[in-house]
Amino acid sequence: MKPSPLFDAVPIGLELPMLEKGPLGPVHLMRWSAAMENWHRIHYDHAFATGHDGLPDLLINGSLKQQFIAQLLRDWAGDAGWVWKVGFRFRAMNTVGQTLRVWARVTERQRLANYGLVRLELGVLDEDGRESTPGWAEVALPLSADAPVPYPFTPPATGQPQPQH
Repeated sequence: MKPSPLFDAVPIGLELPMLEKGPLGPVHLMRWSAAMENWHRIHYDHAFATGHDGLPDLLINGSLKQQFIAQLLRDWAGDAGWVWKVGFRFRAMNTVGQTLRVWARVTERQRLANYGLVRLELGVLDEDGRESTPGWAEVALPLSADAPVPYPFTPPATGQPQPQH
């Protein structure tokens, strides 16, 4: 069982431990493409990606970067927490051979009756520190070790104050 951080122990400004993936090789990209049934050749055919499409190399799948973000958040939320919302934008390409680092930082907190909501800014960096996938998330955390976030998760009712986006 993976323990969840308790809402009151999570300060604004807290940086989550980075999730590092890579270096990502052609086999990683091909396996992900097969699992997702994404057969666009820019992810596994070097000659096509560089010659036909004029790309610098094979591209790391956007859905793979999305999964890395979800993994970081889910691992941090633990078994008693709940990843509620995630949003991001693909702003730059990442290419085969790169090591990616997923980061997140707490920017807002909101205590509710049965749990707390934590808003995070997040992103995906390459090994040179360039951001390719900026985003945000909202995670529900338990108020105490004896009171997990209720399942099924019920988002805050309309009319309650919401974290600002």
